[in-house]
Amino acid sequence: MNNPQEFYNKQIVTYTAALQKVKKRLLISSVIRLCVFIGIIAGVYFGYPNTQWVIASIVLGVIAFIILVSRHSDLAYTRYKLEKLIQINQLEIDVDQGRYEGLDMGASYIDPTHPYSYDIDLFGDHSFFQYLNRTATQAGKDMLAYFLASNVITEIKEKQDIVQEMAAMPEWRQEFSAIAQLVQVNVSVVVIQKWLQAYIPFVPKIMKFLPHIISSVSGIAVVLLFLDIITFQVLLVWFFVGLMITGTQLKKINTLYSTSNQVKDTFEQYYKLIAQIENTTFTTPLLKEKQRQVCSDVEKASVILQQFARILNAFDQRNNMLFGVIANGLLLWDIRQSYRIEHWIATHRHKVNEWFEVIAFFDAYNSLGNFAFNKETYVYPELLTTASDTLLQATALGHPMLTVNKRVDNDILIQKEQFLIITGANMAGKSTFLRTVALQIVLSNIGLPICAASCRYSPMKLVTSMRTSDSLSDDASYFFSELTQLKKIVTMLAEDNYFIILDEILKGTNSKDKAAGSRKFVERLVGAKATGIIATHDLSLCEIATVLPQVENRFFDAQIIDDELYFDYTFKDGICQNMNASFLLQKMGIVE
Repeated sequence: MNNPQEFYNKQIVTYTAALQKVKKRLLISSVIRLCVFIGIIAGVYFGYPNTQWVIASIVLGVIAFIILVSRHSDLAYTRYKLEKLIQINQLEIDVDQGRYEGLDMGASYIDPTHPYSYDIDLFGDHSFFQYLNRTATQAGKDMLAYFLASNVITEIKEKQDIVQEMAAMPEWRQEFSAIAQLVQVNVSVVVIQKWLQAYIPFVPKIMKFLPHIISSVSGIAVVLLFLDIITFQVLLVWFFVGLMITGTQLKKINTLYSTSNQVKDTFEQYYKLIAQIENTTFTTPLLKEKQRQVCSDVEKASVILQQFARILNAFDQRNNMLFGVIANGLLLWDIRQSYRIEHWIATHRHKVNEWFEVIAFFDAYNSLGNFAFNKETYVYPELLTTASDTLLQATALGHPMLTVNKRVDNDILIQKEQFLIITGANMAGKSTFLRTVALQIVLSNIGLPICAASCRYSPMKLVTSMRTSDSLSDDASYFFSELTQLKKIVTMLAEDNYFIILDEILKGTNSKDKAAGSRKFVERLVGAKATGIIATHDLSLCEIATVLPQVENRFFDAQIIDDELYFDYTFKDGICQNMNASFLLQKMGIVE
């Protein structure tokens, strides 16, 4: 069995040592670059007025400097990646100690109308999404949120296989995350997809050849100038001819540059991520299928995306004023890059959506695999067939976000078409238990291991009514909002099978009306052959178990020992007899 915390600490030690070596190499590289720069100045100074010597010093010096800059950039990239890898491992240590407040809470996914996500704190501050999420791309984050909220119960065994394989690849997952985090992407994949699909080319077809012709003539002219065959004035005239040709398309070029400059970081990021996928051996059928989507027999997707990233980076060189002016006059640089961009879009845009989806898929499963790796003691539910009478049987079931020393695990057995009524004193653990069961169903359905010693589970969709709020903007009262949610549950039951979890329904009406209404609603659910749990403080509701064999009573207890309130948070058979409201009012000095 792996020891996650030991693994993370070893990774930090390894990457820290490697980082120190890279920093030393960067220092040496900086010194060499400075020496080359001084050499160029010295060559020009001592070579003047010999034109050939001056030009040779500049050209050779610039070539050497460019090579050194490229090498320095590679070293800098390695340094940044090592720093990211150290941060990634430190984050897992922090999360294990309960410090995860800085992680994305997924607030944009909060939806009070969702069948269950709002009730069980799936998104938001201190949510399970915040605890789980390690995605590095917006598309991956969106897909992870979709997995959690989709309520899909098909291919669970295949999902478990994917999670298990991803969990067994911690170094690969961290490398994937580090690469993704090194590039700050400001434009969403959806925006890029729309731009590619709607793009209308503007570069004339003649520009496929003209920049090459102009560049060739410019090269010859520079050589002739170097040999004193032509004058500088002749080259200058030719230079302005090139600028005039570029100027005919300048407005459209500027528009294209404005958009392409925003997306270049995405392609820089994605080609490296796809290369990670292409160069790995997977065994799970669905992972191998996803890999095949980016590994063409002709050319790999990473190579194609890298080509586009290089084109966009080349186009970005126009920002260098000196280079931009000279390159457009002698090489028609902007027109050349615009044509290359348009040609790439026309050739590959129909494949980009699929490639982006593959990246999002692996990014989302990276988080799921990370969770499974960290929770080495958790179990994957044994999936039961539809013929089984058991819907859920778990031993030592607990909430994954509670620490071991604070968590009280419980056993649960619930058969299909069975309803459990849970009673208990305030703060005895009813709501936590309901959220634990609900989260177990969500995790099981997406293929994750759960916090339990053992689990047998017949996959079923989930719907809850545990937290309702009024909507002042819609002029809807709390009670009406709750009725709307209960109506939605009845409608959903008519369409499919759902596991139902309810917490203290009909809170917006008087006690007598609430008791009668709650009983009728439970009878309606039982009559529809529904399965689920309802928690209540109304002990009269428990009487329904005497007339409906599908209903059974369970409770969480509270005891007063030596004038102190004591909870054992243990799930028990029967009806709770001890309530604590009066005791707490007296204990806190609110009443006498």
